[in-house]
Amino acid sequence: MLNTVLSSRKRIAFCALISFSFCAFDSVASAQGTLSRSRVEQVLQGLGRAHGLGSVAISPDGTKIAFVRQAEHNWQVMVAPFGDLAKAARVTAAKRDETGCNESSVAWGPDSRHLAFLGNCPLGESQENVYLATFENGTKYSVERLTDAHGEVGYPNFSPDGSKIAFLYVEGATRAAGALAAMKPWAGVIGEDGVEVQRVAMVSATAHNAKPEFVTPGNLHAYEFDWSPDSKALAYVAAEPPGENNWWVAKLYTQQLGGGPKAILAPAEIAGPLHGLQIAVPRWSPDGKQIAFIGGLMSDQGSTGGDVWVISSEGGEPRDVTPDTKTSPAWMVWKGDDELFVSELAGGNSQLVDMKLGGDAPRVVYSVPGTVGDGRMELSLSTTQDRSVFVFHAVSFEHPVEIYAAQASGSANDLSGLKQLTHVNDGITPIWGKSESVNWKDEGFDVQGWLLFPAHYDPAKKYGLIVLVHGGPAGAAQSSWGGRGSLSAPAFSAMDYFVLEPNPRGSFGQGEAFTQANRKDFGYGDLRDILAGVDTVVAKYPIDKDRVGLTGWSYGGFMTMFAVTQTHRFKAAVAGAGISDWESYYGENSIDQWMIPYFGASVYDDPKVYAKSSAIDFIHNVKTPTLAVVGDRDGECPAPQSFEFWHALRDEHVPTQLVVYPNEGHGFVNPEHRTDVLVRALEWFAKYMPAE
Repeated sequence: MLNTVLSSRKRIAFCALISFSFCAFDSVASAQGTLSRSRVEQVLQGLGRAHGLGSVAISPDGTKIAFVRQAEHNWQVMVAPFGDLAKAARVTAAKRDETGCNESSVAWGPDSRHLAFLGNCPLGESQENVYLATFENGTKYSVERLTDAHGEVGYPNFSPDGSKIAFLYVEGATRAAGALAAMKPWAGVIGEDGVEVQRVAMVSATAHNAKPEFVTPGNLHAYEFDWSPDSKALAYVAAEPPGENNWWVAKLYTQQLGGGPKAILAPAEIAGPLHGLQIAVPRWSPDGKQIAFIGGLMSDQGSTGGDVWVISSEGGEPRDVTPDTKTSPAWMVWKGDDELFVSELAGGNSQLVDMKLGGDAPRVVYSVPGTVGDGRMELSLSTTQDRSVFVFHAVSFEHPVEIYAAQASGSANDLSGLKQLTHVNDGITPIWGKSESVNWKDEGFDVQGWLLFPAHYDPAKKYGLIVLVHGGPAGAAQSSWGGRGSLSAPAFSAMDYFVLEPNPRGSFGQGEAFTQANRKDFGYGDLRDILAGVDTVVAKYPIDKDRVGLTGWSYGGFMTMFAVTQTHRFKAAVAGAGISDWESYYGENSIDQWMIPYFGASVYDDPKVYAKSSAIDFIHNVKTPTLAVVGDRDGECPAPQSFEFWHALRDEHVPTQLVVYPNEGHGFVNPEHRTDVLVRALEWFAKYMPAE
């Protein structure tokens, strides 16, 4: 989500990074003394003790649930009667002795007898394909492989009449779609050679090892789609390739099967509050006359939040049906032609509401302090055909993942108010400290965040505080189990720090006006919100004000780099995949389209607004020892940004280190690298924020 351009005063060449390599690290010092690397690895193992659960789907008739569970050697599809998941039986294309193949992404057909899923069985095939399980009675089934795919396959979805299954498909894919994965090494004609396009493809539900049939054209990269209620057309969000960059200028299309695409909405070409913003999650109304979608300022494809909008399926003027809401809708499903269930962030809670278009205030079905989803999209849920039951997995800082159900007619304000369907993680308790949702006001804004206590909390002692800023900026820290990424709040808590995860202006959860409040203001109002949060928790809890550190990844990495140029409040900092120079970043990253909505113009048209938020332009102010870490193939926040920052701090004689990790993109995948980042971060904080 971040980029830069090389002007005459910029001094970093991309090729300079190849001389940096990852080096192993043997020990880490904690606030309580010197700890071995093995101790940190034990903490990481403790973070991941819970059994994993993947996608989950309830059958349209509400009688069965399919879900994906983590087994000892693989991920397996399970099917069980609703309400009795203890009777779950495996559904697989594997042979009896094949324990290592994986299956995922379950989707029920409208008759509740057919289940589509992805798998790479039989063992020995790395390629995923679409499979179809047919249930004769009870849990007895037969399995047929439908596709002969050669590339990346994702998100199977039955047509409403059950005759076809559509899915996203990158034929001949050499890397995962999207900007988080490691970018290809730079070679050839940049931006033209080797561009991979994700399209909607489909296959007949009666096919056998069939080649996927493309639906959308090769000149459009499709991100999300939905079937029309008559099964004759699709609605989808798409843009010209390259797909990792152009989501921010994507349009909403409809297309009859066998026909050509029709753009019914181009946010860049309309007036009003949606102008130049992003769209996601198209959902066709039951009568086929309207399409609902999420529209708003979003900084990353897949991290969805905004208002709910509705447009005629023929095109025309879109209508905001949630104006001025103080929540961030992320996903929805139609109940009828004038009613929607909306899944959203409300402060620190995940919330489901029942909303009549043009009616009274939405009715809250549940609002729980945790993270929910069915494994498809942000906050997406699985529901019965009549919308009477919603099924999803949920986690919080206190509760590992389990599958839950919510009655549409009910009301719940915590996980205990939902129907828990699985008990795969009974008896597993967190190794980190308790959590609290904290709230404070700053400059007229209501700001929320999460505070984790030290694992061995003693109110008579003073503790260090680590402030962990989320990525985005349009994202949010939520109550969740275990570690998310290399810099983990539960891990810091397990090592006996207080941890504050703030959701400052620019975040989801407080409405679209709050999300847009940091436009042209990166590092200023959002930093003031964070510092106000630090003041709030330092005043209330036994925190040593001289042992406050700052860290974050992506946008959190930028905030770390910029904050140490604006304040000396933080005694140590760790910047993960940060951005130090917005001007040079504009020309370096692979996703520059996201910047126009935030900065108002390109760097070539308004360089001053980019310089205003560039840490490199305030580098003489830095006194805080800062560690920078980044992947060498990061396309979102390229490694030269960390190189610039490290180089400048070194020249300013500020304690600093730069670690570049090989073959890593924006999201690290190598467990050794993830461990090493945490080891180094803990040592850095311990060294420059020592306990008395």
